[in-house]
Amino acid sequence: MSESHDTLPDRRTTYHHGDLREQLLAVVRELVEVHGPDGFSVAEAARRAGVSTAAPYKHFKDRTELMNALVSDAMDRLAEQMAQGRDRFAVGTYESVAGIGQAYIDFAKAEPGVFRLMFSLTEGHEEDDILHQKGNLCRDIVDRACGACLGAEANSPVSMLSAYILWTSVHGHAFLSIDKKNKVEAEDLDDWDFLMAVSRAVLDASGRR
Repeated sequence: MSESHDTLPDRRTTYHHGDLREQLLAVVRELVEVHGPDGFSVAEAARRAGVSTAAPYKHFKDRTELMNALVSDAMDRLAEQMAQGRDRFAVGTYESVAGIGQAYIDFAKAEPGVFRLMFSLTEGHEEDDILHQKGNLCRDIVDRACGACLGAEANSPVSMLSAYILWTSVHGHAFLSIDKKNKVEAEDLDDWDFLMAVSRAVLDASGRR
């Protein structure tokens, strides 16, 4: 993006002792959205938070740990929103599955920089057990919703395969949307229509009861 650092709010007036970790994560989230994960320094984040350049290292040993903490926070929020999307509809319905997908796409569109970071740009997250657990929690939400539709256990092969097909379809659509790669299709295709179509197709093919 072409916005300058000066378009971001300076948070030094809102900082209070004891909430530096959360303050830094909020600042870094904003910086990622404007400049990408490599377009700023820890020193810049500290300046935006209104603290010394040494202060972030009281909570994060290095830049990688800071970025992984941002991803961890994002995964918590994504899981919460996915569950809320599911719970808008009755258990075992196409809509409950589509609701999860809608939350996923909405998150990607609201925070495209963080979304990209979660799935492709964070260093070291493949060795982070906590991030793996949080990723599994997001996947479990889809597995359970599919299982409810199929009359099967969440960890059954049919539920997990359906969930995987749905997740990859929605994930691809989300990335194509935020990267503006589907402009022609997007003019004629509503997200919800897409989600309902793919949910019906996958679940019916899997033997929905």
